[in-house]
Amino acid sequence: MQEGVDPAIQELEPEVTEKTLSIMELLMNGGVGGQVIIGVLFILLFVAVYIYFERVFAIKAASKMDSNFMNQIRDHVAGGNIQAAKVLCAQQNSPVSRLTEKGISRIGSPLEDINTAIENAGRLEVYKLEKNVSILATIAGAAPMIGFLGTVIGMVLAFHQLATSSGQAEMGSLAEGIYTAMTTTVAGLIVGIIAYMGYNHIVVRTDKVVHQMEATAVDFLDMLNEPA
Repeated sequence: MQEGVDPAIQELEPEVTEKTLSIMELLMNGGVGGQVIIGVLFILLFVAVYIYFERVFAIKAASKMDSNFMNQIRDHVAGGNIQAAKVLCAQQNSPVSRLTEKGISRIGSPLEDINTAIENAGRLEVYKLEKNVSILATIAGAAPMIGFLGTVIGMVLAFHQLATSSGQAEMGSLAEGIYTAMTTTVAGLIVGIIAYMGYNHIVVRTDKVVHQMEATAVDFLDMLNEPA
């Protein structure tokens, strides 16, 4: 008890209690509309995370290549052992080896035809590497807008409550409805940021594999253009 304070007055002082709010309460108290939006965002988050890890593992497997691969191909081609070169490409089973195998299968044709065949095969390999990446980009752009839509719906409902109560709505419940509606924007931004970062990381990893394929194609064409 504080000194110099009348006990009777102290008993009349209201107790200040701190109101806490858990994340689950914040998510589940947004009404049916808010819960539907949150549910959609959770589904988008799951899809984004799945696509990200699936692509990361696929690109990691595609980037593996024996550092001595092109030297072995050069030795086989120089020795006229085309079949051994094709077998080596089949054993590697990577975008680089498939491009090389396409070029080897066209040996004897003009260099321009070989280059065209490699470029066409390269486009197909890039398409495989970028599988479902566009979905990740779509989620990165759509998730914040879906979250903002949930907030707008919540604000409309809050002001509708204020209008129908002739301006006598309790400010506490009105404020609670507004900050609950804002949670959909927060959730949308979180999902969008995760998807955007994942998309950029996959693009960078894909570009590295594409550059590796281009460098190998150039080396292969230079090898065919070398004087016998």
